[in-house]
Amino acid sequence: MTSSSSQSPAPTGAPARHRPLRRLTARGRDEAHRVASPLELLFDLCFVVAVAQAGMQLVHFLAEGRAGQGILNYAMVFFAIWWAWMNFSWFASAYDNDDALYRVVTLVQIAGVLVLAAGVSRAFDDHDFLVVWLGYVIMRLAMVAQWLRAARSAEGPERTAAVRYAVGVLLCQVGWLGLVVLPEPARPWVFLVMVVAELAVPMIAERNFMTSWHPHHIAERYGLFTIIVLGETIAAATVAVKSAVDEHDALGELLPIAAGGLLIVFAAWWIYFVVPIHGHLRSSAQAFLWGYGHYVVFASAAAIGAGLEVAVEQAVGSAHISATAAAAAVTLPTALYLLAVWVLHARHFKVGIAQQLVLPVTALLVICCTFFGDWAVLAAGIVSGLAVVVGVTLTARMLARQGGGRRPAGA
Repeated sequence: MTSSSSQSPAPTGAPARHRPLRRLTARGRDEAHRVASPLELLFDLCFVVAVAQAGMQLVHFLAEGRAGQGILNYAMVFFAIWWAWMNFSWFASAYDNDDALYRVVTLVQIAGVLVLAAGVSRAFDDHDFLVVWLGYVIMRLAMVAQWLRAARSAEGPERTAAVRYAVGVLLCQVGWLGLVVLPEPARPWVFLVMVVAELAVPMIAERNFMTSWHPHHIAERYGLFTIIVLGETIAAATVAVKSAVDEHDALGELLPIAAGGLLIVFAAWWIYFVVPIHGHLRSSAQAFLWGYGHYVVFASAAAIGAGLEVAVEQAVGSAHISATAAAAAVTLPTALYLLAVWVLHARHFKVGIAQQLVLPVTALLVICCTFFGDWAVLAAGIVSGLAVVVGVTLTARMLARQGGGRRPAGA
């Protein structure tokens, strides 16, 4: 998952292209018109099912005042979802040949995340990670099969890298078994150790050979998953508002939450896509930081939806927490999202200190909105929306000072 490879794609003549089974060889980094495939879109949609389950359980824990345990469980489950998704995405960017076997193995990975999703509630409520572990193992063993298949078609350093991936992923599955067999107090430490081990696998595997992922394709894949997660946030919040209105007839109390939530999600979308990030993904260091950092982007985006649900439950008296705690369930992940997007995206394209300060200052102001009581979510939404307005205004003024010249990348 690092920098480019000089490996060129296999010949794509009509007869070979339509064979059910083809060699799994590296695709070209400079391949024109590379976009997400229908299989990748299905993959994303099924993974969001697991994201929704994790968010739903987070809502229950936050509403019951068990934030610490809920956040820890959420972080652990979300890592499994995100890491399996990310590994597939970078592998597919470099090796996707869309033959029958590739499709079948990918569908097995999809089945694995659905198994994982089925075990999320037991992991949260009973601290039983068996089903989650089983689903994760299914996904990861399928990934091992893909790497071994790539290794069979490769030679030299490329083959070594593929074998290292397969062996590394396989060994990590043994370590994750600790979440099932070890006592509960030891599990957070197992999680931390295994996170380090998993993150180290790509660095070790690609030490001497860098896979030929496609920058534009990777940027699109991450962008699409961001959109889907934000869409799940809107869907979850909408269902919560509808249920509260039907059961409690509390439209007046819920309108500020609904309006603020929409403003937050709309601003989150705008801020993420305001700059074309694929041009920044050139070196291995940039790729690792950007790819790994999206754990925070995706997890915080999904947590915003959970926070909105908690705010709705608190507004109608169904949550056993204060208005400030409910507001924090929205404002804290929103601030975290803004900071993560600034670190990974925006700061590379901003021009001048004023533009650089927009998102960090917005994150700080959103946190301050926590103490606005029943109007906290609406206030956070207004602040997020104003961040977009300020950013657009600063860009327009910069262009005006330049006499309406060519729009710079930082705009």
